[in-house]
Amino acid sequence: MKSAASKRITVLLVDDHAVVREGYRRLLERDESLLVVGEAATAADAMRYDGELEPDVLVLDIALPGISGIEVLRRIVARRPAACVLMFSMYQDGIYASRAFSAGARGYLSKASAPDLLVEAVRSVADGRRYVSPDVERAMTAQSATPGRLAAALSTRELEVLRMLTQGYGVEKIGERLGLSPKTAANHQSSIKQKLGAESALQLVLIAKQLGLITDP
Repeated sequence: MKSAASKRITVLLVDDHAVVREGYRRLLERDESLLVVGEAATAADAMRYDGELEPDVLVLDIALPGISGIEVLRRIVARRPAACVLMFSMYQDGIYASRAFSAGARGYLSKASAPDLLVEAVRSVADGRRYVSPDVERAMTAQSATPGRLAAALSTRELEVLRMLTQGYGVEKIGERLGLSPKTAANHQSSIKQKLGAESALQLVLIAKQLGLITDP
């Protein structure tokens, strides 16, 4: 058995872009205390490799094809309660971070953060400390004053679709980016409008601003 001093923190990377994973691997392994033991591009592989490898830290993206990374998080924590998961996402919105922590995440880091913060975040959560990147922490503070009822009405995948709708993406492009069929993306759009009582694109934008998914320039 390795001594505490020599034991490296094992990491599983989950992101659907191979080039991105390679960059993360190189960044993490510059620190001699960290060791990337596996990579996954899909939710199914993430859950399989987590079960096989039981890494000290799982670095998990939210925007995976098929099911959301937050749903992957829920399933992993349900099966392995001691799992230490760091969400690493392009979403800086407080609502995603709140969902992630409610689902059992130990940390949340936005991809807009400085590269060295990924190493800091992995080491922090491995050490049992909660980690939130500064930009996301600010967003969570601001989001605490927004209407919780509206946020609770939408699933994590619906929040992703809403965010992209307000950015001007059509259902075909949304489906392509999220790994969904155009029909499924259109069904999410209909469900969002129904749940939020929105009849126009403008109403969706206004509600998205309330939820903290859009910020004024």
